[in-house]
Amino acid sequence: MKRAETETEASLEPIAIIGMAGRFPQAEDIESFWENIRLGREAIQFFTDEELRDAGVDESLIRNPNYVKAAAKLKDAEMFDAGFFGFTPREARLMDPQHRIFLECAWHALEKAGIDTQRSDAVVGVFAGTNIDNYLFEYFNDGEFATASSYEKRLGSDNGFLATRVAYKLNLKGPAITIQTACSTSLVAVNVACQHLMTYQCDIALAGASSVQAPRKCGYLYQQHGISSPDGHCRSFDADAKGTVAGEGVATVVLKRLEDALADGDMIHAVIKGWALNNDGDAKVGFTAPSVDGQAEVIEMAQMLAGVNAESISYVEAHGTGTELGDPIEVAALSQAFAATTERRNYCALGSVKANIGHLDATAGIAGLIKTCQMLKHKEI
Repeated sequence: MKRAETETEASLEPIAIIGMAGRFPQAEDIESFWENIRLGREAIQFFTDEELRDAGVDESLIRNPNYVKAAAKLKDAEMFDAGFFGFTPREARLMDPQHRIFLECAWHALEKAGIDTQRSDAVVGVFAGTNIDNYLFEYFNDGEFATASSYEKRLGSDNGFLATRVAYKLNLKGPAITIQTACSTSLVAVNVACQHLMTYQCDIALAGASSVQAPRKCGYLYQQHGISSPDGHCRSFDADAKGTVAGEGVATVVLKRLEDALADGDMIHAVIKGWALNNDGDAKVGFTAPSVDGQAEVIEMAQMLAGVNAESISYVEAHGTGTELGDPIEVAALSQAFAATTERRNYCALGSVKANIGHLDATAGIAGLIKTCQMLKHKEI
């Protein structure tokens, strides 16, 4: 019997979120991140021509009327305490900032969860991903890179080493898996982490992603009918929405089986009751386009596995890229999925953190997850 046809009531073991850490545009931690959201602040930065020239942006681009001089950038993304983690200055300079900041973020998340991996005998896994490595592409023949061997360059920048490096530096002895599924990366990492917790392949799981771009200051070339915003603003689910804006961010959550978290007296920020993955196959108008049915099916599956009726849901943190194609499809999919278990209308709030911080690519999903955890904590939508 096909998965979609089964009427068997399935269930998943609840997973507790016991620690969180993150860095976002104009927010150095999750507390300031929440404060920006609560106050409705837009963390998108607009660059002057001089800033772009200093960053090495081509003059022809700067003068192009379709070049949008905006992005949501991390502050001090190039800074790193190499000595704290036992790296030489050379090793640190050769390392992609995405790897450096993720390592710091992982350390902070475990600290907030009260986990000392040097003393604990718990098996801790790490599930993480990054964007494409444009740091290496940008500086391949410059500075330290010019004298480095291909082996050194790969060790410092290859995405495949992200999870293993974190496991090595933080003494994590569970599975170390690097995941790369474009803008779903961070939530796929959470999904895979939950599966490994359910099957007792680890006792604690660190899941997240890192998205930092090079050069540090740059805009983008707007193209009609593309996904980018023509004016540097992302207006998720708005009648004036015309596209998204690139952003940067690094975030992690620490996960544990709910039963164990309760027994150990952990601080529980939220509980993950269900999760699901699927793909549209070829049932969509193009490779980069989503489909209503595919999204609706995975939402229904997650609700079924969680044992949650749509009528009990009061808020959905959506992808909400602010694109003319993506947002209506996502709303249609949610409506279709919810209609499978309720006839109620106009009762569930909808939002997307991209209106505040842009599209964080690999980190996009977990930014929304942490936002939702903060909403639960502060009891405020």
